[in-house]
Amino acid sequence: MVHLANTTTINAWSLVELFRKLRELHPEEPITLVLDNAKYQRCYIVQTAAKMLNIELLFLPPYSPNLNLIERVWKFLRSKCLNSKYYPTFAEFMKGIENCIERFQDDFAKELDTLLTWNFQTLPKVL
Repeated sequence: MVHLANTTTINAWSLVELFRKLRELHPEEPITLVLDNAKYQRCYIVQTAAKMLNIELLFLPPYSPNLNLIERVWKFLRSKCLNSKYYPTFAEFMKGIENCIERFQDDFAKELDTLLTWNFQTLPKVL
C-alpha cells in the first residue's frame, strides 16, 4: 500500500504528489486509479498530471460508497489504531496511523483480504 502523510488538507496537489510516487514505484507498468467524485480529483491540475504521467483515472459512479474500498480501509484503520486510543501529540497520532498501515501486509493481511473484496450485497432493483 502506498500512502502519503499530509498535515493540512488533501487537495489536487497532494493527489499529484501521489501520482508521482506511484509512477516512481512503477515506472513501466500501467496504472489505473479508482477515485470517487471529489471535486479536486476532477480538476484540470489532476487531469493534466495524470495524462503527463500516463495514469488512467477511473471514477466511481456518484453515491456508491459500497464500491469505494478505501472507505472500508479507513473504517478498519480507525478500529485498529484510533478508536478509544489517546495520542498525546499530533506526531504520535500520525505515527500510530503509519505503524498500523505498515502492518497491513503482515499482521492484518488475512483480515484485509476478507474485507477488501468485491463480494457485497446488492439490493434488487425496484420497478
